Amino acid sequence: MTIGPPAKGYPAGVRLLPNAVTVLNLCAGLSAVYFALQDRFDLAIGAVLAAALCDALDGGLARLLDASSRIGAELDSLADLVSFGVAPALVIYIWAFEDVRAGWIVALVFAVCMALRLARFNTLLDDDQAPPFAREFFVGVPAPAAAMTAGIPLYLWLHLGPGWWSTGPVVAVWALFTAGLMVSRIPTVSLKAVRVPQRAIAPLLVGVGAIAAALFTVPFLGVTIAATGYLLLLPYTAYRYRWLARHPEAWDVPTRQRRAVARAARSARRLGLRPPLRRRVAGRAGAMARGVRRRLDPDGAARRESSRSANGRAVHGPGVAPAPRGSGRRLGLRRR
Repeated sequence: MTIGPPAKGYPAGVRLLPNAVTVLNLCAGLSAVYFALQDRFDLAIGAVLAAALCDALDGGLARLLDASSRIGAELDSLADLVSFGVAPALVIYIWAFEDVRAGWIVALVFAVCMALRLARFNTLLDDDQAPPFAREFFVGVPAPAAAMTAGIPLYLWLHLGPGWWSTGPVVAVWALFTAGLMVSRIPTVSLKAVRVPQRAIAPLLVGVGAIAAALFTVPFLGVTIAATGYLLLLPYTAYRYRWLARHPEAWDVPTRQRRAVARAARSARRLGLRPPLRRRVAGRAGAMARGVRRRLDPDGAARRESSRSANGRAVHGPGVAPAPRGSGRRLGLRRR
C-alpha cells in the first residue's frame, strides 16, 4: 500500500523544512558566541549573518509550503531572541567589555530590549484594529537588522583597526542606541511588502551583484555600509508611514499605483483645495499675490477685511481707494 502525500500536497518531511531552518538559525546564533570566546570575531559575525539568512528563509518557506504552525512561530521567536539578542550582546561584551563591570549592564539591556521587541511583535500579529497599510511596516527596528546595526563598531575595528569607534564608551552608547531603536515606535519597512517594478528588476540585480562583490572583497566594510544605509532609510520610512496615515484613499491601492495617488493629491492642492499663495512675499510680488487672491476669492477677501476691522484696524470703506504707494498704486491695494 502506497502512502501518498497529505491533502495539502507536500510530504510531512518537506513540511518540516521551515522548522529545520529555524533550528539552523538558533545553532548559528549560539555558534557566534562560541567563536567570540575563541577571539574569532570575524567568524562570529559570519555566524550572525548566517542566522539572519536562515531567519529570512524560514518564513518564506513556511508560506510557500503552507506549513505555518503555532509551534513554528514560537520556535522562530525563541531562535531570534538567542541569535539576535543574546548572541550579539555576548559577542560585544566579550570584545569590548570583558574587563569592565558596567559592560555587563549594556549586554543585559540589549538582550532585554530584544525580548521586549519580539514580544510586542507577537502581540501585534493579533491586532485586528490596525489600518490596512500597517502590515507593510514593522514597529521598531526588526531583530536581524538591530543585531547587524549593533555590530558596526566591531566591523570598523576589524576593517580599520583600533580607533575612537572601538572605545568602550562609544561601543556602549551605540549598543544602547540600537536597543532603543528596537523598542521604539519608529515604523520600519517590511521586506515582505516590498514590490519591485518590472523595469527595476535588472538594476536591482546589478545592485545585488555589487553588494555581493563588496561582501567578498571588503566584507566588514560592506556590512558597515549596508547597516548605515538601513539607518539612513528610517526617516523616509517614517515619512511614508505618516503620508499613508493621512491618505486613507491610498490604503487599498497597490503599492506600485500609490505614486499616482500622490500625484493626484498634489494636483488637487494646486487646484484650490489648499488656499493658493498662502505665504506672504515681499515687494511687488506680495502686492500682486494679494490682488490675485482677492480676484479669485472675493468673499474670502471681504471676510478678512471685516475681521481686520473687528480687531481694531483701520479699514477703507467701499469705494475708497487706499493711499497709493509703490506697486499698490497700480493694483488698488494697501500694504499690510
